[in-house]
Amino acid sequence: MTESAAGPAAPPHVLIIVQNLPVPLDRRVWLECQALVNRGYRVSVICPKGPGDPARQHLQGVDIYKYHPAPEAVGLAGFAWEFASSWIRTALLSLAVWRHRRFDIIQACNPPDTYWLLALLWRSRGVRFVFDHHDLNPELFISRFGRPRRIVQKLEFLALKWLERRTFRTAERVLSTNESYKAIAVRRGGRRPGHVTVVRSGPDTRRMRPIYPANPRPAGEIVLAYLGIMGPQDGVDQVLLVMDELVHKRGRTDVKATLLGFGDCLHDLQAQCTRLGLDEYVTFTGRVDRVAIAEYLSRADIGLCPDLKTPLNDLSTMNKTMEYMAYALPSVSFDLVETRVSGGDSLIYVPSGDIGAFTDAIERLIDDPGLRVRLGTQGRERVVSELDWRPQAEAYVGVFDEVSGFSRPGPAVPDDGVASETDEQGRRYVDLDDAEEFARFVRERRARS
Repeated sequence: MTESAAGPAAPPHVLIIVQNLPVPLDRRVWLECQALVNRGYRVSVICPKGPGDPARQHLQGVDIYKYHPAPEAVGLAGFAWEFASSWIRTALLSLAVWRHRRFDIIQACNPPDTYWLLALLWRSRGVRFVFDHHDLNPELFISRFGRPRRIVQKLEFLALKWLERRTFRTAERVLSTNESYKAIAVRRGGRRPGHVTVVRSGPDTRRMRPIYPANPRPAGEIVLAYLGIMGPQDGVDQVLLVMDELVHKRGRTDVKATLLGFGDCLHDLQAQCTRLGLDEYVTFTGRVDRVAIAEYLSRADIGLCPDLKTPLNDLSTMNKTMEYMAYALPSVSFDLVETRVSGGDSLIYVPSGDIGAFTDAIERLIDDPGLRVRLGTQGRERVVSELDWRPQAEAYVGVFDEVSGFSRPGPAVPDDGVASETDEQGRRYVDLDDAEEFARFVRERRARS
């Protein structure tokens, strides 16, 4: 007898499917896993392997099943093979999960919008489907390839819209990352507003907070930071154009940039960096975990949001924006609708694609430490008071309680009531309650001498 067949009192088992990133590297999905576990659910995840990852892993109460990802997609045939290969591997692993312990709910995270079919197949066994809407794939297509003009492109675009519609209509409940995504679920997906719940990807600000970096930047140097995926739609090439403007045209040789992350464009960006003569000034870290993120964002002076205004970016919540705010990192962003919702008055916004204005804003922050302190502290206050993960976690688990009929009292993100002075690695947190020390840290980004 499997555990979930033991009787009605057995906690529901949730299977989460994600193809875009490994877990726990996918911060949103990992926070969701932990929220479910904290409220008594059993949780399994199917996702691709990252470098060096095991095929099976039990981590903090979550069973993780991983498959070898398909080769990097090139062209329509490449994307089709990537989606088909990942779908088949996921379907086979779902059988392995079922044999180990029957699951009651599937949560699928896009992209791609293909796992509605797997959920439909499992529906005959009583499995229910929740869709976690991470990306707008039709808008992603336009952002990467432009408006479809040729017949083949139009067919591809229509296929994406059909897959999105099928995903919306197959799901019993939809989780949207912001109000713009919810509006699309209602308008384009035909969903009732009461069946769509906004769960923002806010950081857990009690854990994601500034530390005194072990390797602070050299005195007199300014460090810019980018954190995120490096795809064609992410605008990381704009960072290199800004650095070229700062270093070669304005003589700011005291400025360095650290680019944290990976993606389809990483090698092209590295080549562009070399062509621009910026290898001395720009560091690519590749894939980073939360331990490294804390170090890098605590030592940096200015965060960069280079996403250009596109149909996708304008409506998407950028996790990096809120992560910069969590580390009291003043930031510059191209002016996007949802980035303004997240950042409010704590960011500097410039017109999309205006490299001169973006560079001017960075120089303004470099030359005005008081402005860095004001925006950094405002950002930290805003992310704590309005964007923190804890209330989002309650809304998230509430959807599963409604779908499953299961409910266990207690917080989705427990608080032990003890304000720790160090993180799990023993690194000392900045005292955010000491206004003078906090301001000094934002100016200097290091421990007091």
